[in-house]
Amino acid sequence: MTTLLYLGHGSLRLTTDAGKTIYIDPFMSPKGQDSNEGYEVPADLVLVTHQHFDHTSIDKMLHTAECVVWQNGDAHPDAETYLTKAFLNGSVEVQAVEAYNHHHRKEECVGYVVRVDGLALFFSGDTGKTAQMRKLADSNLDYAFLPCDGIYTMTPEEAAECAALVGARHNVPVHMKPVEPYDESVAQRFAALAPNSLLVRPGVPTKLSKE
Repeated sequence: MTTLLYLGHGSLRLTTDAGKTIYIDPFMSPKGQDSNEGYEVPADLVLVTHQHFDHTSIDKMLHTAECVVWQNGDAHPDAETYLTKAFLNGSVEVQAVEAYNHHHRKEECVGYVVRVDGLALFFSGDTGKTAQMRKLADSNLDYAFLPCDGIYTMTPEEAAECAALVGARHNVPVHMKPVEPYDESVAQRFAALAPNSLLVRPGVPTKLSKE
């Protein structure tokens, strides 16, 4: 069973059934940006959605010899192209998707749909509502991770609208307060409106499932 460790802000860590470690937008730790808590395990795959400083600490952890760092420019090399690629001997598929808003240019950002251990996980990156989100509902998503700080990304209310669009079995708020691990009041605003909401606190491992 895949295990999620929410590291805070927009940073997450996945551990696959096979024991491989995937970091998404590394930067934050449960104890703040200057801590390395949660980054003790070497990375097998690192995914970066865009190049803002609070998503790009790709050397915060050690890397295995076979580690791949896949960033927005790799996944979205030109305005029309969003790539899908297999990693970790084919056990993980990563599909780049649209991400953009008033602070994030479409050509410079991506979200990712990660398919691993029979799950489909949508890591949206820093985005607002996109034209592609209705189509993502066809992807049978199990979890969607949506930003909602209301400054650089969506408000909790806007993120809840996106949760309804993508139709995931579980919708998780992230990136709730700039350069802070977590904000309970923002999380609760999201949970009050989003369908199938799930609150995940930084530093607490969560087993992901099809349920």
